[in-house]
Amino acid sequence: MRILFPVALAIATLTAPGAARDRNAVPAATPAGAPQTCIPISSIRESLVRSDQIIDFRVNGGRYYRVTLPNSCPQLGFERRFSYATSLSQLCAQDIITVFSVNPPMRGASCGLAPFQPVELAK
Repeated sequence: MRILFPVALAIATLTAPGAARDRNAVPAATPAGAPQTCIPISSIRESLVRSDQIIDFRVNGGRYYRVTLPNSCPQLGFERRFSYATSLSQLCAQDIITVFSVNPPMRGASCGLAPFQPVELAK
């Protein structure tokens, strides 16, 4: 099982002026190609949980893939952490993520992913 922690996001929240105000902001995204069913796990550099339904994955080369979950995943937007288990070297649209709570440490809701849409994020 691999746990993805949005460490860079936590650091940015502590250092960026006004970041706390914008924590729940979901940046606009423009599609930049056809959706992908899977992305290689080794290429994932960061996961940015934007809400209970949107996760942006930054991969090698600075590209982003947006996953819009088919349904809201309870507490995902609040906790901003999730884990997943896969027997493949890829994370795929049919995989399940589980919200991970730190305080108290426990597993939360489990939710299905969706296709990985390559996007260009608005600045």
